[in-house]
Amino acid sequence: MVQRADINSVLSDIRSLRSQMMQNQRIEQDQSVRGRVDGPRNVQEPREIPSFSDMLGNAVNSVNDAQKQANDLRTAFDMGDPNVDITRVMIAAQKSSVSFEALTQVRNRVVRAYEDIMNMPI
Repeated sequence: MVQRADINSVLSDIRSLRSQMMQNQRIEQDQSVRGRVDGPRNVQEPREIPSFSDMLGNAVNSVNDAQKQANDLRTAFDMGDPNVDITRVMIAAQKSSVSFEALTQVRNRVVRAYEDIMNMPI
């Protein structure tokens, strides 16, 4: 069974991670204000946060790859390839369909949010 992430659960996960990050920043600021030194800290290299367009582009590319894989399996099955069975073809087709539907829903939500922002009074 293919599981897909509901947009509301993804948004709640993002919000919880954001609140955790804010709490960690407050704790670090409180410690630096007090001048307290707890010992050496592990310094991590700053990670580059991908932009929204990069994330959206990666999502579109992964949906495209899923559709290509499903199409290739369907073609191989139609040609009589003994290594490809109908269950693999159907699972790939369903994965492709679900990922495309999820991408469409995300696009619709982004467009709706953009329209809401554009309709706000200044």
